[in-house]
Amino acid sequence: MRRFAGPEDFVAAFDVSRETLDRLTLLHDLVLRWNRRINLVARGGEADLWSRHLADSAQLWRLRPPAVRRWADLGAGAGFPGLVVAALAAADAPGAQIDLVESDARKAVFLSEAARILELAATVTVHAARAEALAPLGADVVSARALAPLERLLDLALRHRAPDGVGLFPKGASVHKEIEAAAVRWRFEHELHRSVTDPDAAIVEVGAASRA
Repeated sequence: MRRFAGPEDFVAAFDVSRETLDRLTLLHDLVLRWNRRINLVARGGEADLWSRHLADSAQLWRLRPPAVRRWADLGAGAGFPGLVVAALAAADAPGAQIDLVESDARKAVFLSEAARILELAATVTVHAARAEALAPLGADVVSARALAPLERLLDLALRHRAPDGVGLFPKGASVHKEIEAAAVRWRFEHELHRSVTDPDAAIVEVGAASRA
């Protein structure tokens, strides 16, 4: 496990440009400011935002397909991982479209305002809707962080990803139990990637999937 105490640790791990780091630092500050009014992240986690949210989100970008054109983040909340992905994509994959799906109206307003302030509005679309009610997005990557059990996420991924797309789902210590539970209803290719921020966590990368 790596400790990300601040921007310097983030740069050392992810080798981002100054412009990208400035965007992520601004996102960090915006989350703290808005958190006083609406519940974006747990108050107890505010001091550890770089590690628990920013770095934890950035590691998903490393797992992207070679030519990602569209990324859909479901239950986008405070923009983790969606806005972090958008900031990294601005440097590494210009033109990639990032869809942020968030049913909470207040959080959707935050996401739209944050995208504008971070100068990412041209590539970020915020959908103030439930993922299951939204028209299919056809994304190369579908991500969701702390939204639902894997079994449910496979349903949503199948709806919103392109035929050859992947799902990237961060999970905690219960990851193996969630995979076993999902396997009752699903046949799915998957690979586990160890989290760089939590030794008990992993990212489940889901490939081809079909209902059992």
